[in-house]
Order: sequence, then C-alpha cells, then structure tokens
Amino acid sequence: MSVCEPLFARAALSRTLAWRDGQAISVRQFVAQAAALAERLPADGQPVNLCSDRYLFLLGFVAGLMRGQMSLLPPNAMPQTLRRVAQPGATPYALVDDSQQDTGGLRAIALSHDAVAGAAIDAAAQVPSFDPDLWSACLLTSGSTGVPQPQQRRWRALTLSIEAESRSLAHLLGWSTLEGLNIVATVPAQHSYGFESSVLLALLGGAACDAGRPFYPADIADALRRLPRPRALVTTPVHLKALLGSGVALPPVDLILSATAPLSPQMAQQAETLLGGRMLEIYGCTEAGQVAARRTTAGEVWTTLGDLRLQREVTPDGERFIVSGGHVLQPTPLADLLELIDGQRFRLLGRANDLIHVAGKRSSLSHLNFHLNRIDGVHDGAFWLPDDVPEGVVRLVAFVVAPGLSARQITDALRREVESAFVPRRVVHVDRLPREATGKLTTQRLREFALQTLAKHDGR
Repeated sequence: MSVCEPLFARAALSRTLAWRDGQAISVRQFVAQAAALAERLPADGQPVNLCSDRYLFLLGFVAGLMRGQMSLLPPNAMPQTLRRVAQPGATPYALVDDSQQDTGGLRAIALSHDAVAGAAIDAAAQVPSFDPDLWSACLLTSGSTGVPQPQQRRWRALTLSIEAESRSLAHLLGWSTLEGLNIVATVPAQHSYGFESSVLLALLGGAACDAGRPFYPADIADALRRLPRPRALVTTPVHLKALLGSGVALPPVDLILSATAPLSPQMAQQAETLLGGRMLEIYGCTEAGQVAARRTTAGEVWTTLGDLRLQREVTPDGERFIVSGGHVLQPTPLADLLELIDGQRFRLLGRANDLIHVAGKRSSLSHLNFHLNRIDGVHDGAFWLPDDVPEGVVRLVAFVVAPGLSARQITDALRREVESAFVPRRVVHVDRLPREATGKLTTQRLREFALQTLAKHDGR
C-alpha cells in the first residue's frame, strides 16, 4: 500500500507560495483557503479547471485533490472542447474565475479572491497528504500535429518531475535550490509547460508564482517589477520575441525560461543582454512531461532531467526515440528526431512527422520555421505544405508577419540559410497567425488559415 505524504512540511507554512498585485500569499493561507474550497466542491465529480488566474487555478487543483478528484486541464475553453474532454463515468463540473465563461453546459463553480480571502487560518490545521498513486491531472496534447489526446498523471509522476526540474534549473543557475524564486508566467496554467514550470514549481519546487498571466509587453514588465528578486520569467519564443522587440523598459530578472519551440542563439543572447538573467530552455511533451534542459547560449546540446534516459529504436518506418526512468513511469516514445550523444545528452533535429522531401532532399518544417523566424524583421512566420498537390509537385508557402520586408528580401535571407529546394515558391504577408495561447500553431488551424488566406489573395 502506498504511504501518503504531506504536501508541505510544517516548517514551510510561512514561506511565500504566490503573489497577487504585489501582495504575498503564504503557504499557511493557501492551505486554509484550499480546505475551505474543498468543502464547497461536489463529493463526486471531476473538476475542469478553467481559471486563468494562476493562484485560483492552484487552489482549484489542490482542493480537487483533497476530494480525491483528478483535474481536467483542457487546451482551451471553447464549449466544443469542454464537451469532448469529460472522462467516461465521471460527472464534470467547471471551476471558473470569469462569470461570463461559457462552460458548454457544465455546472460552474465560481472562484474569486474575495470569496477565498475569508477562510479562517488555523495554526494547527492539518496539511493535506496525497497518495502517490492518486490520478491527479489529465492534460491534453496541444494537437499541433494531430487530434489532442488525454494524458493522465499520477501524483508521484508530478512530484518526481518537479524535483528533477528544480534540481536541474538550480544547477544550471549555480544555485543550491529554487527557494525564494518569484515567477511571472505568460503561458496558461492548463498547458503542460505552464502547469509544471509555474504553478507546480511554486507548489512543489520552493518557488512562488504570480497570480496573473500578463500578455502585453508593458504588463509583463509591470508584473516583474512588482516582485522582489530573485525573479523569473516563464515564457515561449513567440512571447519572448514580442517582448524583446517592443522597446519597453524591462526590469532585470535572474532566470528566463522558455519552451514549446526551439529558441535561436541570437534571441537567447538578446534576452540575456536585455534582462540580465540566464536563458534556459525546457524540452518536453505532454505525453512525457519535462524531458531535458539547456542553457541556449552555452550550446545546442540538451541534457535530460534527473534520472531520465533516452534510447533509439529502429522501426519498420524508420526510427524513434524512447524516454524512460525518473518521472516517466512507463517508457514513452517522443514525437521528435534526436541525435543521441549518449543516454542523457542529445541534439534536437525536429518533428518526426513533419519531415518533407523536395527534389530528393530532406528537411523538416520545424527546421525551416526556425530559420524563417530568425530573419531580422520577421515578427512571426510559418511554412505550409499543401496536402492536395499532384504527386511529385511540391509548392512550399511561407506565411509571414513582416510589415517592413518584401517577399524578395525574405527569400533572399532564406537562401543564405537553407538549401534552395526549400526556399518557398510563395511568401504571403498576413497580419497574424492563428496561434494558441502558448504560441503553438496546430496543423489543423494552419491548414484552415492557409486555405482561407490563399483563396482571399487569389480571388482579388
């Protein structure tokens, strides 16, 4: 039988767990508020956590655990998504912090800071304990390469993952622990990366997270400025690029953490120069969680977290790479192609399922997108390969947000970085790309966007 372990040590009750509008919230306050919320939740059912406020999200997550309930964390709050994510046999209910939220017919339980602030704080209150085998969270893959798939995590897997991440980040920073690190995050808590590297680093890793999710550069700068140092910015390449190019005065940070797509060395160096902290990247996926980290300016090699190990398997269709050990309780295949240096170090080559062949040459869409977005003046960009062309005819299209550049300037810049076979036959200027809140661009949304945009351009 598994032995339940307390969520916090008694000695940790006075530490800061979160910040709201510059005001610290202690672990002791959090425990009291989570216990009070748990009493409001249905005895049976499954919480669908839609809170955008990071502290209210964390309260809802832990209150659900105290009821023995696994939280569903959907990739978006669209009603059709909410109707699809419910688990068989469960009665889902939505935790919301927006009274206008459309929950797709689910019962809604509203959370607010005013409602939880009145919870009585008992110095002798019992710290909650959880069974390591408790199913705790169900995340959905982003759908960037297909249909989103549910991925369930046990409590043991979450705790092991955060232990490995916090140790690795502290080591890369030259610190003994992440104790006292204050986090501002631009990614939603429902996303695997945002879930682990903001709220769980606060809950389990000794850090503290800001309740907000700032989007605009000035709001990000203000949120950072409200927190004491050491402080960290948890973000994505898309958000970081917009921030660095905004011209907004940025307060110094000690750590910049990025994920969801590879970061160019140039942008990493710019981030370290303007923000003053070390630029670290996390590599992972919803299926396996966090897998590896690197300091981008120190080189292209990734090192796995904790006890994770990688191995290559030859399959009838080619090859695949498997991660196992540590918090990955079952060996899990990765969706990317790697160049293994050994069982813990590798170079990332790109998505296994976005390889393309043109004129007898091979590349990947992620590799091409990387070079497209490195071009000075390209704010955002993505390659698209139509799937309805005659056999043997490949017509790559690049969609770009680059108001100051011509199509010729973009193709000339690409010719210096990629083989001529992969220079797009057509460059289409657009106002924006249909990215998710994490900055990801799903295959389906890009296809729909590309067809609509090209039909509009060709119809002129």
